[in-house]
Amino acid sequence: MKDNQARKNVVVIGGGTGLPVILNNLKNENVDITAIVNISDDGGSSGRLRNEINIVPPGDIRNVLVSLSNLSKDKLDLFQYRFKKGDHFLSEHSLGNLIIAAMTEMKGDVNVAVEALSQMMEITGKIYPATNEKLQLCAEFEDGSTMTGEYEITYADKKINRVWVESSDNQDEIPHANQKVIDAILAADQIVLGPGSLFTSILPNLMIKNLGEAVLASKAQVVYICNIMTQKGETDHFSDAEHVEVLNRHMKSNFIDVVIVNKQPVDTDLINREVFNEIENPVRHDEKAIQAMGCECIYDDFLMQSHQGAFHDGKKVADTLFKLVSKR
Repeated sequence: MKDNQARKNVVVIGGGTGLPVILNNLKNENVDITAIVNISDDGGSSGRLRNEINIVPPGDIRNVLVSLSNLSKDKLDLFQYRFKKGDHFLSEHSLGNLIIAAMTEMKGDVNVAVEALSQMMEITGKIYPATNEKLQLCAEFEDGSTMTGEYEITYADKKINRVWVESSDNQDEIPHANQKVIDAILAADQIVLGPGSLFTSILPNLMIKNLGEAVLASKAQVVYICNIMTQKGETDHFSDAEHVEVLNRHMKSNFIDVVIVNKQPVDTDLINREVFNEIENPVRHDEKAIQAMGCECIYDDFLMQSHQGAFHDGKKVADTLFKLVSKR
């Protein structure tokens, strides 16, 4: 193992269910991890808590805490426990969401709350919410109409042209990330985006003005982990190159350096479409178009088909990220 001075700083930005898979494996590599977590979710337990007790949605923060924690499986299972539908007031809330909400009220600040929970849960690395402000995600569709709300945008069944974020409490106020987030990005050797929903898990972070500007100003290698499957209502029929083009267009810069893409064919007959009802088809490959945008392409078998779904093999992706950053 290299000494601590040789450890590289890896900043992972995103949200959703894909991010924890990567983080859970990346924590075993010889790198210093900072996870910057999306907080624009407004559905399910997170959305209810966001509306009822005026906090940022805790769901993605909860999953990242668990992915980087070194507590026993029993303790993490308790943190992740979701109450049953028949439990009335607690229906479908996860215990971890309630704990994050309680700690936020106790500390008066979500950043301080996450820091305290990080110590309690013995996490590897650092976790920062992308902002401590309540955000609302906004979208403009190809037909010119607009809509607010992550859940509503995803299920609008319209092709998205662009997204942006606004403060939920004051639309005239420009949302911003706190200085620790900006400092982590500027000190990074590698910035990892994804995997996760393109328009609703990755871009909401980059659309926070000073956060996006910090990514562009950083000298870090920017790596995008492309999704294995397209997502209904967001990336229907997209190629890997189209995912990259959307990111570049929103940032007004060809800022992606490396794209990681799964090349292993997906056996779609093994996917439970009732459980994974948000996915559509395997992402199409267009390596020439990616290279034309100045990106290095890493096409490999990153697929893990399990639990009736199609996921990234977290260990293979983490190993690839470590090899990339080690060369810098």
